[in-house]
Amino acid sequence: MVSTHSGGFLLHDFDDDNLPTNKEKNFAIFTLIFHFGRKFFYIGAVLDIDSTDKKLLLLLQQDGTLSLNDLAEAVNLTTTPCWKRLKKLEEGGVIDKRVALLDPEKLGLSFTAFVQIKTTNHSHEWYQEFVETVSLFPEVMEFYRMAGEYDYMVKVLVKDMKCFDEFYKKLVNSIDGLSNVTSTFAMEPLKYTTALPIR
Repeated sequence: MVSTHSGGFLLHDFDDDNLPTNKEKNFAIFTLIFHFGRKFFYIGAVLDIDSTDKKLLLLLQQDGTLSLNDLAEAVNLTTTPCWKRLKKLEEGGVIDKRVALLDPEKLGLSFTAFVQIKTTNHSHEWYQEFVETVSLFPEVMEFYRMAGEYDYMVKVLVKDMKCFDEFYKKLVNSIDGLSNVTSTFAMEPLKYTTALPIR
């Protein structure tokens, strides 16, 4: 995914006395990724997110190219209060990023692997080095510390098995203390979404 602002306006570029022009209102707001976790719930309580805010978030998760006019009409508001709600959600951290979502298969990235890792070293220093090292691999799409049999799980996206093997060798040789590294491979993607289940 490639972060971009071209073709859209930044909500924080305007204040109450300098609202976006009609031309700027019609610029597409790029696909939004919403931060999920403690920050979302904490900010949600502080910002008092209501049903209209949730509808705006749902709409943007489905189509980030909707103009301000289209969003306002969909939630039965005029453009100014709609813009203020979007500004509030962005400044509060609920709207975390604007990105373009790319089709991995059209870019030749159709091989998905899940790598489960055990370690014999649980020191804070080792943990910091491990997280920094793994996070630098561009092939790593998601990275979790786990409860259960394995200590960590990594989702990897590459072109093919050869590319995965190259990644695997770099991973296991990049840091000491890995006692077990097990990989499983996705046969077919059945569901993928970036839309959070807002209720």
